Order: sequence, then C-alpha cells, then structure tokens
Amino acid sequence: MLILVTGATGKVGRHFIAGLLDDVRFSKVSVRALCHNRLRDETDRVEVVLGSIAERHVAAAALAGVTHVVHLATCKETPDDVMDVTVKGLFWLLEEFRLSPTARQFILIGGDAGIGHFYYRHAGPITEDAPHRAYPGSYALSKVLEEVMLEQFGIQYDTNGCCLRAPWIMEKDDFKYTLSFGDDVFGGPDWKTLVPEADAKRYAKEGTVPLLRDADGHPLKRNFVHVDDLVSAILAALDNPRAKRQLFNICMDRPVDYGEVAAYLARTRGLDSIDIPSGFHSNWMDNSKAKYLLDWQPGYDLEMLIDSAWQYARSQTEPRIVWYPG
Repeated sequence: MLILVTGATGKVGRHFIAGLLDDVRFSKVSVRALCHNRLRDETDRVEVVLGSIAERHVAAAALAGVTHVVHLATCKETPDDVMDVTVKGLFWLLEEFRLSPTARQFILIGGDAGIGHFYYRHAGPITEDAPHRAYPGSYALSKVLEEVMLEQFGIQYDTNGCCLRAPWIMEKDDFKYTLSFGDDVFGGPDWKTLVPEADAKRYAKEGTVPLLRDADGHPLKRNFVHVDDLVSAILAALDNPRAKRQLFNICMDRPVDYGEVAAYLARTRGLDSIDIPSGFHSNWMDNSKAKYLLDWQPGYDLEMLIDSAWQYARSQTEPRIVWYPG
C-alpha cells in the first residue's frame, strides 16, 4: 500500500503520517508526502515529492503507483489561489486517480464551512444530508465545490471516494488561543475588536475568556474536533469497504458550549468571562453515521479539550506558529 498525502506538513498531515506509521495494522504501508511551501524529512517509509497540485503533471507524477490518496491540502481566504489549488488541484488529482491502474481509495477531508456552520440557522442536528450552504468568502465555497466534485466523480466513474467532514480542528494549545483577547488569538472571532481596547488588554492580561452568545441570546454551541480524533477517523476509513462513496461528519459527540467553557474555566482555573453577543447560530453536527459504519468514536470531550490545551507546555524550541488564521 502506497499512500499519497497532500498537505503533508500541515496540522492534520503531520499527525496522520505519524499515526499511520505507528499503527501496527499499517506496518507495511509507505507514504508519499506531497509538499509545496514547506518540507518534511524523508525516512525509509516516507518519500517526499515537491510541487503544486494546481499543475497536472505534478498530480500525475505524485499518483504514479499510489493505491490510496489522503487529500488534506487546501487554501483559506486566498482568492488568488483558491480556485487553482483547491478546485483545479482536486480535479487533477481525481482525474489521475480514476485513470490509475493502482488507485483504490480517495479520502478527502472536508469542512463544516461547506454547510455554513454557525452562519446559518439549522432546524435540527446537522446530518450528512444537510444541503450545502457556503458562508461569504472563498474558503467556504471551495469546501462545497470539493465535496460536490468528489461525489460527482463517484457517480460518473464509480470511483471509491470518501469524505470526512470536520469542523474546526484543534491540537496542542489551539483551543486556549481561540479564546484570547490578545493579538495571539487563533481564528475568529477576533475578540479584541468586539470590546473597548482598554478592556481587551485587561482581559488578555487576566486570562478572561469570551462567553459568546448566539442570535437568540443563548451561549453559542459550535462544533470542534481534536486532530487525534480526526486522524483515528481517517485510519478507520482507510481501505474500509463501508466507506465507499460515503460522507461522514467527524466531530466531538457534543458541540462546544461557550457557557459550559466559561463555567468550567471559572471552576477549575478561576478565570472570569465576559458576554459577547453575536448574530451567529448554535448548531450540532451528528457523528452517528461514522460511529455506525466506521466503528469510530471520538476520544475528546469538552473537559479533555480544555484541560489538554491549558496544560500544554511549549518549550523555547517550539514557538507558536500559525500558518493560517484558523
């Protein structure tokens, strides 16, 4: 088994390759890591190739002899690149995959941006049957187009594709910094812009956390997944016949409730919180399909997500680097 991993140096790519190489079930598997802006080291089981999937010849060379593809490469809010890399790049990969005599499975990591996550009101739990509804911007649109393209290749050519749709992916101390009122905030909202400047500085210094409220005034519920749980889902889907042409929500069992976050941090760490009103909508992704078909189960709940982020200690040789904002 030779697995092509795109986005191999990203958050998910690094964890997936490490998890795969450590898993006894895949002890004879080799990895071809496709790298563009950043590189990783080669080993006896990891081969590195360079280039952009926006170029068909790169996709063709990367897929030569490959049996499985785990497609992680993406763009964020970069309109100049997103169509070439995310959309055309996926098209070239799928074209080469369907023409390949060795290709067996294509796994795409999708995102809840394709269903609008908290930008739109949902009448009930979000299942895999929820319609695509991109929120404003190029990133969400690209996630819709990715999922639709993979699905259509399955319809057109009966390709063995699988999409794992993930919400916001956390690792290390990410979750702690999603709640920062400082310049070090990870992702959005950018809390310091929602309160007076002097208050933001004080909140950042004291560790005060935002208690985000939804459009109805209730503590917002928003979906997250820890990278370890996403990796375990990819490994569960890999070469699994029950994953063929399926879409799975991969997320925590319950969404993160900002009210519960504030209460837990107050109780365990003595941190204050401040209410932040919004026009966002609470939502709840349903992960039962992945549990049933893949026999997968997330390991992280709210308390574990919080505790792991606050307890993570960075060494001086591991500065916090955010390659993209969220």
